[in-house]
Amino acid sequence: MKETIKNIPIADLYPFPDNPFSVREDTELSDSIRDYGVISPLVVRSRAEGGYEIISGHRRRAACEAARIEAVPAFVRELDDTAAVIALVDSNLHREHVLPSEKAHAYKLKLDAIKHQGVACGQSVHKSRDEIADSESGRQVQRYIRLCELMPPILSMVDEGKIAFSPAVELSYLPKKEQENLLETMESEDRTPSHAQAIRMRKLSADGQLDMDRIFRIMTEDKPNQKEQIKLKAESIQQFFPKGYSPRQMQETIMRLLAEWQLKREKAARNRDSR
Repeated sequence: MKETIKNIPIADLYPFPDNPFSVREDTELSDSIRDYGVISPLVVRSRAEGGYEIISGHRRRAACEAARIEAVPAFVRELDDTAAVIALVDSNLHREHVLPSEKAHAYKLKLDAIKHQGVACGQSVHKSRDEIADSESGRQVQRYIRLCELMPPILSMVDEGKIAFSPAVELSYLPKKEQENLLETMESEDRTPSHAQAIRMRKLSADGQLDMDRIFRIMTEDKPNQKEQIKLKAESIQQFFPKGYSPRQMQETIMRLLAEWQLKREKAARNRDSR
């Protein structure tokens, strides 16, 4: 691959169109660049309209701008659109923190590029999926790509950890109107669906039976993870137990004392009633 390395003014660097990876503020990276400079050059390609398009290094460019660095070193590579997309995705998937939405859109972008490139001749869909990521199967890649079918507000809930990955995949099969009804119910009832509930809604949707009333009934069912819980920190109650008591011993003692307290309350109530 032909490439050169050169210092490029920050103003001449442009983000990659439809970059699926968000550029978050990174104060630590800015401080490092201010102290030691850019250790790893960016990867860019020339733009027909002038300047350079970033393939790898969007965060470094932002950090340099925050550190008031005027120019950065970069490898200038000759890449067509397909090769550029593949390089962009591959250079970012290794990040420590990649949101589900970022991975979903990145996998879709790369899959479309590989299929366009004709790598998978004859079995383009399944074989191409297997080439997307080294660490995940083609089936898992496709499950991530399904998330692209979610409405942005629901996909944001997946990124925030409010909806788990597996139920999110099931919900992606709901048409837009049903997703809108679900979102309205989740917001009004402050609940999110379990995997089992999401599977049921997907099946009802496929049968043409998922209306607002069905969604409401399903979402207002009691779930173990949405029942109110009481949590006691071990350090806050340790003083009331002998030294060396395990959490299990503490729990057993608390339950025994509560049972004794309940018996005393029932006995007191019977005595009041007999007067």
